[in-house]
Amino acid sequence: MTRPFHVRTRPTARVLGSLAVLLLAASGCQKGGPGGFSMPPMPVETAVVAAGEVSDKFDAVGSIEAGEAITVVTEIDGTVVSLPFREGQPIPAGGLIAQMDDKTARAELHRVEALREQSRVTFDRVKALFDQKAAAAQDLDDAGAAQKVAEANLQLAKERLRKTHITAPFAGLVGSKRVSPGAFLRSGDAITDLASLREIKVIFNAPERYLGTLQRGRQVTVSTTAYPNYELQGRIDVVSPVLDPETRAARIIARVRNPGEKFRPGMSASVSVILSERAHALTVPSEAVFSEGGQTLVYVVKPDSTVERTTIVLGTRQSDAVEVVQGLSGGARIVTAGHQKLFPGAKVIPTESGAGAGGSAQGAPDPKGAKPAPPKPAAKAKGGEKK
Repeated sequence: MTRPFHVRTRPTARVLGSLAVLLLAASGCQKGGPGGFSMPPMPVETAVVAAGEVSDKFDAVGSIEAGEAITVVTEIDGTVVSLPFREGQPIPAGGLIAQMDDKTARAELHRVEALREQSRVTFDRVKALFDQKAAAAQDLDDAGAAQKVAEANLQLAKERLRKTHITAPFAGLVGSKRVSPGAFLRSGDAITDLASLREIKVIFNAPERYLGTLQRGRQVTVSTTAYPNYELQGRIDVVSPVLDPETRAARIIARVRNPGEKFRPGMSASVSVILSERAHALTVPSEAVFSEGGQTLVYVVKPDSTVERTTIVLGTRQSDAVEVVQGLSGGARIVTAGHQKLFPGAKVIPTESGAGAGGSAQGAPDPKGAKPAPPKPAAKAKGGEKK
């Protein structure tokens, strides 16, 4: 019985020819040339690296307090006769808040006035006798001391009468009435609240690394969610000399003028402090920057409309722009949209702002007759947290 066997054949000339054609076609697609295939220029959006103003900012959330605020109390025991103020309304400095019963205080004042007058007459009489050598020096001293005691008692009676007339120590807004006319109050009992809102205090915390720049007198900008697009300017007034040992943060108080008294105590506040400004910093749109392999990169459009990757170093970051401190020069054109499909050496056609990465607003451009659109300028960075 004969064993089956296999015959190994060699490729024919026809097969080898077909493989050669395929290899040549693939080579032509990659390198291009007469009759070969090459990638058409890709439409992208671009911007010019511009010089603009950049601000380094410190931002924090704080709380608003009244510039001056007190609880109005009575200093003497007595009955409330009247409360002439209007709740929640402004009151001038010296305006009457409460009138206490002053009958007893007035009677006491009249009594001490009479005693003071009696002591004055006695002193004059003793002095006349002393001048005539008819009275001893001790008698003159006793009469003089009695007159001084009477004067002191008169001042005390006047002060007690004054305390029955409770007035506002400064201009501000009064709160609600905590008592009613006819109520008997003890010394220290509250009558109402008084707050000055012409100037407010904004209290916030800052990490220790900012204490070198957040000094007394530095300007701050304050805003609240209650009034969008409304900001007030003020200055740092107090920097706490002692930091919180747990957070390593310092308590800072800024005083801010409050025209219209829109900002009220208890509101939250967004606080912004400009730490430094650079008038001629280079900025690029945020969307132009991407990261790869731990590097920060952009695509730069060269004069021959090809692109190259460029490593850059960033400074201040903003939501719409970033500062470039190293790697680019002013006037360079960079890709802001469409760089995801680019590679070094790729040909590009800049399009108008707003055109998609795959073509212009009117459709895909003609690679033969299309002209690059003028680049859009880079957005200016107006501030932000420094990286």
